[in-house]
Amino acid sequence: MTTQNFPGLDPVQIEVTRDALHNYAAILGDWLKACRPQRKHWWHASLRPSLNGLTTGVVHAGIGFELELNLNENLLQMQTSLGQQSVEPLDGRPASELAEKIQDFLLGAGVDKQLVPAADRYSNDEFAGYSAAHAVSLASALNSVSAAMQMFRAGIKQETSPIQLWPHHFDLSMLWLPGDKIPGQDPDNEEYSDQQMNYGFTFGDAGIPEPYFYVTAYPLPDAFPALEMPVGSQWLSEGFSGAVLLYRELIQNTDPSCYLREFWGFMLAAGREHMPATTT
Repeated sequence: MTTQNFPGLDPVQIEVTRDALHNYAAILGDWLKACRPQRKHWWHASLRPSLNGLTTGVVHAGIGFELELNLNENLLQMQTSLGQQSVEPLDGRPASELAEKIQDFLLGAGVDKQLVPAADRYSNDEFAGYSAAHAVSLASALNSVSAAMQMFRAGIKQETSPIQLWPHHFDLSMLWLPGDKIPGQDPDNEEYSDQQMNYGFTFGDAGIPEPYFYVTAYPLPDAFPALEMPVGSQWLSEGFSGAVLLYRELIQNTDPSCYLREFWGFMLAAGREHMPATTT
């Protein structure tokens, strides 16, 4: 049995590397939004975990292409169905520069220029202090969290989303969709009409500046804020309403993967008990 590696992640040390990768992921996400047909809950615009980091998966845009942030080798890897390949070092370079390299490669490979996303929002600043070693640690954490999430997802019979990395917030997450619709909402607008719970992980943000796991519910059951949370986790009502487990608390456990799945399982059971059955 493979033992998952949950590396120590110092919030201060990983901050610059995290922010650089966040910016690079946003570029890949913009290409997905430009090239893929829209799916519900914006599933077309999210990245997927790969063995070495994060990937667009195969994108069909006249020709097929794939973009991967290979964090273990500190590279952006680009390839097409016609055999063209190119790599670019990451190394904390400005996001605008990386976006230009991707555009040149894909246009040269034959992608329609009308699909090129607007590039004026990408930063021209270098990410001084970017660390390839920290990128490897982030990749290891993503791989371990993704593996635990895959095992958790396998035990859910109702619909679940793909396990996906959202470029705009740089968080890995999965939706549980029990199938009920929320009264009073347009059923064709799934963002507001689908009852759902979101299980996620982020390397830190403005609200919580360190890696953490979260679980949110929509609509929020009245009973959730009063839940007696598992050891190491808590319910937050400021900034956002949700269950939070800090990454540093998780890795104190002998078997972090098992504890993480138990935490998610606790919240899933609470959702099954307290989320109201509505219309299907």
